[in-house]
Order: sequence, then C-alpha cells, then structure tokens
Amino acid sequence: MLILTRKKDEAILIGKNVRVVVIDVKGDQVRLGIVAPKKVEVYREEIYHAIKQENTCAVFPTTGDLTHVPSLDPKLKEKKN
Repeated sequence: MLILTRKKDEAILIGKNVRVVVIDVKGDQVRLGIVAPKKVEVYREEIYHAIKQENTCAVFPTTGDLTHVPSLDPKLKEKKN
C-alpha cells in the first residue's frame, strides 16, 4: 500500500487521467474530489461490494433465500432450496 500525505487542495494522480483532490478535512473525515474519464467507474468501497453481491445473487439466485424478491411468483417463493 502506498501511503501519501496531502493537504487541502493538494492532489494525487493515478495513471495519466485520474486526479484525486483533497477538498476538505474536518476531524476524522476527508472530502475528496475525483476527476476521471466517464468510462472509469468510481465507487465508495462499500457500494462496490454491495453491487458485487447483488450481481452474484442475480447470477446464482437459487443459492439463497428467495422470499425477499418481490417480483417472484408466490408459488416459487414457497419452494425451499
């Protein structure tokens, strides 16, 4: 892991086209601005993991409890895996 120290309004560059700027620091929170091409996906880590989990559930829907899926036919919800 690369560890850098930056102050407000200072930035780091990732590759040739991603720029991360420290916008503000208040207590234990840091506000960051990210400038990247539209094709570069930028997520908070917890959102990325949630999306990944949802995609896994979409690919393998029968591996878990389906009762929480509102669009399923009620007869299918009654089946136990």
